[in-house]
Amino acid sequence: MTKLDLTGLKCPLPVLKTRKALKTLIAGDRLEVHCTDPLSVIDIPNLIRETGDRVEIIERAEKRIVFMIEKADGASA
Repeated sequence: MTKLDLTGLKCPLPVLKTRKALKTLIAGDRLEVHCTDPLSVIDIPNLIRETGDRVEIIERAEKRIVFMIEKADGASA
């Protein structure tokens, strides 16, 4: 599993850096993304809808959001 610390970054950087990190993964790999930008709750799930991967929010606190993204096999979309 890869961890990506994007705390302190503002839109659009969390989405851009998440997209870049996803390109380095292979099917079945997991990416844990830590964000503090409140817009990431909207932006990262939208990105994952585009890429066809799977995402869930595993932590949503006042100051931090943690996403767990699983790379899909790429056959969809």
